[in-house]
Amino acid sequence: MKLSNSFSGALRTFAYFIASGTHYQLKGVEYLDLFGEEPSAIEQAFAIFTNVIELDENGTVLNAKYAEKRAVDYIRSYCDSKFQVEPPYEDWETELHSAPPIKDKI
Repeated sequence: MKLSNSFSGALRTFAYFIASGTHYQLKGVEYLDLFGEEPSAIEQAFAIFTNVIELDENGTVLNAKYAEKRAVDYIRSYCDSKFQVEPPYEDWETELHSAPPIKDKI
C-alpha cells in the first residue's frame, strides 16, 4: 500500500509553506530558526499534522486545512507563550510514533 496522491500533496504543501516561512497562519511569527536550533518543535508540528489528517476510503484528504491549523497552532504556541491553543491538544494529536527500522523491509 502506498500513501495516496491526495495525502502526498497535502503533506508536500504543508512542508513547503512551513519550511519557506510563508504559511499564512504564521505571519509575524519568527519560527524559522527552530529548524536549526530546536528541530523537535518542527518534528512535533509534523506529528500533529499527520495524526490529525483524515482520509476517506479512497485516500482523499478530508481535512487538510484543519490538520494544518492544529500543527501551526503548536508552532505559534511554542514561539509565543501567550498564545493558547483552542481546543487544547488531546494526547493522540501530539503522540510521536516509533521511527521506522534502520533497514528497509523491501
